[in-house]
Amino acid sequence: MTPSRDGRSRDPRRPGASSGRSSSRGPVRRGGRQPRPGAAQPPRPARAEAPRRRPADPPPRPRRRPAGSGGTVPPLRRVFRRGDPRRRIHTAGVLMSVVLLLFAGRLVQIQAFDAAEYASEAAELRLTSIDIPTTRGEITDADGNPFAMSVEVRTVFVDPVDVRDDERDRIADELSDRLGLDRDEVLARLAEEPSRYEVVAEDVAPAEWDDIAELGLQGVGALTDYKRVYPEDTGAADLVGFTGADGTGLEGLEGVLDDTLAGRPGRQQIETGVSGTQIPLAGGLAEEPVPGKDVRLTLDQDIQWFAQQSLAERAEELDAVGGSVIVMRPTGEIVAMADYPSYSPADIESSTPEDRANGAVAEAFEPGSTNKVITVAGALEEGVTTPETVYTVPYSLQRYDQTFRDSEPHETERLTLNGIIAQSSNTGTIQVGEQLGAEPLHSYLSDFGFGRPTGLDLPGENAGILTEPEDWWGTQLPSVSFGQGLSVNAVQMAGVYATIANDGVRTEPTLVAGTVDDAGEFTPAPEPEEQRVVGSETAADLRLMLESVTGDDGTAADVDIPGYRVAGKTGTANRVDPETGSYDDGGYTSSFVGFAPADEPELIVQAVLHNPQGAYYGAEAAGPVFTDVMSFALKTLEVPPTGTEAPDLRLFEDQ
Repeated sequence: MTPSRDGRSRDPRRPGASSGRSSSRGPVRRGGRQPRPGAAQPPRPARAEAPRRRPADPPPRPRRRPAGSGGTVPPLRRVFRRGDPRRRIHTAGVLMSVVLLLFAGRLVQIQAFDAAEYASEAAELRLTSIDIPTTRGEITDADGNPFAMSVEVRTVFVDPVDVRDDERDRIADELSDRLGLDRDEVLARLAEEPSRYEVVAEDVAPAEWDDIAELGLQGVGALTDYKRVYPEDTGAADLVGFTGADGTGLEGLEGVLDDTLAGRPGRQQIETGVSGTQIPLAGGLAEEPVPGKDVRLTLDQDIQWFAQQSLAERAEELDAVGGSVIVMRPTGEIVAMADYPSYSPADIESSTPEDRANGAVAEAFEPGSTNKVITVAGALEEGVTTPETVYTVPYSLQRYDQTFRDSEPHETERLTLNGIIAQSSNTGTIQVGEQLGAEPLHSYLSDFGFGRPTGLDLPGENAGILTEPEDWWGTQLPSVSFGQGLSVNAVQMAGVYATIANDGVRTEPTLVAGTVDDAGEFTPAPEPEEQRVVGSETAADLRLMLESVTGDDGTAADVDIPGYRVAGKTGTANRVDPETGSYDDGGYTSSFVGFAPADEPELIVQAVLHNPQGAYYGAEAAGPVFTDVMSFALKTLEVPPTGTEAPDLRLFEDQ
């Protein structure tokens, strides 16, 4: 190499070229025109290399300005910049870690700390509680004879899962033969897997189940239950009522006394399978059942039955639409309460509401002449008359626009107050009522128990009608005096004569004597309310007057019980037709009510027949029922015969 002027070596192979890629005159331009070899090149000033340009974007299309703005608007350019991917990954990782930590913490809490609690809750989801049936209390008479009772029965079931395949035919044969079941239905029950509990028979007698249990059939079991039974020979269906399929009292005393009779069922846990089937006896006993209390009534079962039979026979003989018989003690205890029509508790489905209604309290009627004793009692007690006061008694009386008559035509008579009752004179009683006055008469009617509930709290009771005296108009006082223009039920009317027999003291009627618990302890019912209505002297006078009714000159001379003095009163009243609300087609209500022995009363009997055909006067229609029932009751309760003779009363002025 030959050194140049500037001290740099030159390549001998390339004249004028230095060993570097560029000289002081600038870089060699590739692809351009090259100088000739050996030719001197003029010096060029040094020049910086311009930066390379990116291809220019096509010019944007100008946007138009909105109308009226003039010119165009340059286009907008949106520039999106991506975030740092490492930051996104880091954030996602942190969030996932937090979630996993929460899951892990919850898992530790459930499995380590709350394991027992969750296990208990899981068990409770499978277990539930059912009622264990308890014994419903009995309804008995005063001597403990049952009107309604519960008997133990079995509900037979099968567990299809537990039944062996080779035993299915044998089980179907045994159950169908012994329980009177359809074999195909039993086989269908046995095939109900995965069910663990299929009922095949209910109300099975314990002895029948014991015979089946001795066969040792795998998968066949029984539960203890109770069935309500009503002895057929009581004649008290309308009074006692019945229970529903679930054992709840629905009508009669069963409904009224349900809280006392029902007791409290026990509780037992059972397991519920996946299909919802209950598996009996899977859990333990949670609560012992408490049996219901027995209810002891004041009734006598034999007298109740006889009263029902006697009433039904007479009502059917006279084609009456209904009737009732009440047997009561002077102190208000009801010994029998019979009603017609009635029904069989074993065939409730075929009965009607009218059959099941207890007409002894539900049927209100005009008392007729049996009400005259209250008018006379008030007049005696107020001192406006005496038993031997003489009255002029015509066959008919005109009051305002109405004519009142006695039941049979007769000449004008001169009767004592005794005679007015013995002859059952309407016109004579009207005169006594007018002496007493409207307000005092109304007061005595109320005190004797009219116009208010009896206190028995029986369903469907009709308290009757007794209007206030200020509402009495024109003929109301005469009508009420002899028993029309007001209404009562049979228990209310029997209570009037019980008050007279009880020396003038009214005791509220009672039907429940008390309760008996499962230990056999008797708890008496609360004492009934008492009220003196008339004095003892007035009551004694009334008893003699009523005894004269059954004497030779009375309206009920045929009412006779050998060996006993009998007092009573006939009643024949127009009956309101329920469809028309008038007397025109309603017929009559016939009644007889009295007590015996007349000198020392032990029993009161009220007999009522609604719309009897043929015989309708109280003595001839209802009198025979009174005689039969009173005779039977006196003998049943061993009431000794009367040892005295009835005194002769002065009935007529000239007697």
